[in-house]
Amino acid sequence: MKILLLLLLLAGFTDAARADLKIDVEYGQAGGESLKLDAYVPDGAGPFPAVILVHGGGWNAGDKSGGPKKGYMAPMHEPLAKAGFAWFSINYRLAPKHPYPACIEDVETAIRWVKAHAAEYHLDPKRIALSGESAGGHLVQLAAVRADESTRMAAIVPFYGRCELIGDLKPDAELRVNYIQLFGRKTYDETAQKIMIAASPLLHLKPGLPPVLLVHGTADQSVPYEQSVEWQKRSRALGLTCDLITIRDGVHGMISWDAVAPTYKQDVVTWLVRTLKITPAK
Repeated sequence: MKILLLLLLLAGFTDAARADLKIDVEYGQAGGESLKLDAYVPDGAGPFPAVILVHGGGWNAGDKSGGPKKGYMAPMHEPLAKAGFAWFSINYRLAPKHPYPACIEDVETAIRWVKAHAAEYHLDPKRIALSGESAGGHLVQLAAVRADESTRMAAIVPFYGRCELIGDLKPDAELRVNYIQLFGRKTYDETAQKIMIAASPLLHLKPGLPPVLLVHGTADQSVPYEQSVEWQKRSRALGLTCDLITIRDGVHGMISWDAVAPTYKQDVVTWLVRTLKITPAK
């Protein structure tokens, strides 16, 4: 009897958690590709706060679902859902088949689509945030500095995003493989420099940007932790709201963070609730 009751409870939880999960919703078409997202909306009339999620993968890989290991942005699906957020996890065109700026253009298309469908999905259009990890973190930071009224978000949450792409590159230096695929350039020549400066959101910080929460591990060997520190420093010098959650000993990829930072998901959700001025349901 106890086993039957447990099974019924688990079945009920699964149905409730996935009742409003829509897979592979088309949000646009570009470059001969159908652009798709997964959409989760809580039960009820809303209007709900929402977060648009952008996966990583070096601009040439990754998936909105989190993949077989449920990595990328997937660890945030359940915490957001439990807190009463809708979320929209997007795919975008990948390099090298679709070089820059295809990826950022798709993120911007997704933002406009979610805003345009706010009533259909019972969203609060004034409380939509944008979050991404790794390459997706870079894209959400880039979307923030490129934004116009149609793509402006209420908050931005980049996880270990590479916000500055040039670093200490010397003229005519050979570019790393994923940069070659992303930008279609093999060496750091004048053309590559112009494109990479435009694609480095740190170099385009300006007053008026929405609040930002950076999340980064100190043991990240793919994207230097110092990039997030520098983003915060420059942002605050401009009078912007910018917070940083430091994951001590956190490596690249939040999928492994539970052991070193068991509260990081709730910390992110708490920041979103506070920043978006959401009143918790009684």
